[in-house]
Amino acid sequence: MDLPRSFTVRESGHRIHNPFTSEKLAALGRALDPVPGTAVLDLACGSGELLCTWARDHRITGTGVDISTVFLAKARARAGELGVADRVDLLHGDASGHVADEPVGIAACVGATWIGGGVAGTVELLRRSLAPGGIMLIGEPYWRREPPDRATVEGCHAGSRDDYRSLPELVEQFGALGCDLVEMVLADQDSWDRYVAAQWLSTRRWLDANPDDELADEMREDLATGPLRHVRYQREYLGWGVFALMNR
Repeated sequence: MDLPRSFTVRESGHRIHNPFTSEKLAALGRALDPVPGTAVLDLACGSGELLCTWARDHRITGTGVDISTVFLAKARARAGELGVADRVDLLHGDASGHVADEPVGIAACVGATWIGGGVAGTVELLRRSLAPGGIMLIGEPYWRREPPDRATVEGCHAGSRDDYRSLPELVEQFGALGCDLVEMVLADQDSWDRYVAAQWLSTRRWLDANPDDELADEMREDLATGPLRHVRYQREYLGWGVFALMNR
């Protein structure tokens, strides 16, 4: 049980596996201002940057669950680097079925709502771990601009226009799910650039070091087509943000 190797190659240089900069992650933490000792559950936690930096900056305690052994190893190293290994527990497993043993003050799924089959299912999953008055964090893409054609939809890694909502549609969905939107921090085009361009550099360095690997042709094609796809489609049409929700 692990992520495809192509994914971990592309994102080997990332601490945050979403178009979200460290500055925006810190801004979200400051906006929520969790009290010291707040328990945080982060499903599909990746390399653990949210848990580790918030444990350092806000003295939260946290549990992260992820399917990637590569990213969890990075998360454990990061926890040690920041001196918070005693405050952060990192578990290898399928986050789609994980419920906290005890209710938590913040339950998060930042950029991986496929674990619940979409936003609605992920909200219901997070609710199962949430203490009364707690906050859910959902990281999700949305259409910045209406895609004009099929090529744009596919260029944004979507199967159809309905795979994503516009920002107003997404906010309406939160309300229909019985949630109050209480805070949000949105990525911008520079956030996308930092996220995606780092993939290109990691891919190129990997190709130079592994020209005969069985993945080399796939990764070479990805690098040859990815930059143009990004600037033509994803950068212009696709937004992304983290949304803080509370049960009504």
